[in-house]
Amino acid sequence: MKKLVLLGGGYGNMRALHRLLPNNLPEDVTITLIDRVPYHCLKTEYYALAAGTVSDQEVRVPFPEHPRLELKYGEITNIDLENKLVHLAEDEPVAYDDLIIGLGCEDKYHNIPGAKEYTHSIQNIGKARETYQTLNNLPANSVVSIVGGGLSGVELASELRESREDLVIKLFDRGKIILSAFPERVSRYVQNWFQTNGVEVINGANITRVEDRTLFNHDEPVHSDVIVWTAGIQPNRIVRDMDVEKDKQNRVVLTKYHNIPVDEHVYVVGDCASLPYAPSAQLAEGQADQIVQVLQKRWSGQELPEELPTIKLKGVLGSLGKKQGFGLMAERAITGRIARILKSGILWMYKYHNG
Repeated sequence: MKKLVLLGGGYGNMRALHRLLPNNLPEDVTITLIDRVPYHCLKTEYYALAAGTVSDQEVRVPFPEHPRLELKYGEITNIDLENKLVHLAEDEPVAYDDLIIGLGCEDKYHNIPGAKEYTHSIQNIGKARETYQTLNNLPANSVVSIVGGGLSGVELASELRESREDLVIKLFDRGKIILSAFPERVSRYVQNWFQTNGVEVINGANITRVEDRTLFNHDEPVHSDVIVWTAGIQPNRIVRDMDVEKDKQNRVVLTKYHNIPVDEHVYVVGDCASLPYAPSAQLAEGQADQIVQVLQKRWSGQELPEELPTIKLKGVLGSLGKKQGFGLMAERAITGRIARILKSGILWMYKYHNG
């Protein structure tokens, strides 16, 4: 039997499972999925979990079941490419014939002193839970500083405003205007929403260091009862430690078939993959679709196509609390109620098809 091992139960590997199971897995192939937790987590909704507007159960989806799917839970410590082994902290190594690495990302602190030690995170479900407990145990009029004005920071700040109207919320953004990667119409809409709803946006921020309950913006101290970091990501440490070719962001360089150049049996999906797009759930899913097609052809001895089609991304949507939103769909800027309805609908469809 050939052994396909999937590392991480995120969006990419979840899509791979659903493309192979129940009817498209060859009779001579078994799958082992290794993850820290016994369910797929909706990472795009961690901001709402941290803010306290959704329950823990609402961001979890069960993994599929199949006689030739084995689920293993544990902490991955090392990937031994030479011997085709995945090492776990408290279990025997897992051998593979084919491997899909989908271990996601971690916070990137940009070498800012104290940032890792004194800030909270929403990068995995455990950290999002801790952030929820910290934020929602705060007394009234406490100051919450969110560092990073990208999609995660904006969604967390807006959701927290609806969850805790009594808090003082500050959002620190390096750009001249928030969400500077979006069209100006979207950026101004979001900035105006924050102004209307009492969230202070500090544009042109430069966080130089962080101490306990204090962050320094341009070396000026800002008291903060809680600091949440949403100012950048990097590939998982396991991937950063791999002796393979990487790009400037430490993402793994791949062939056009999504495998590492030195081994056609090792694929990388999602945030750890070097691709000409910003990391996203839909990008990981599009990549997984192609990886499954490549695997099926290689398993059956078929010739691979000269080129794989370009992964088509439909757009990006963000929420401003439960009633308003923003985004880009087919390169068209959308704001307001319709954007929020679209995002809610997409989430419902995802849970319906995967739950």
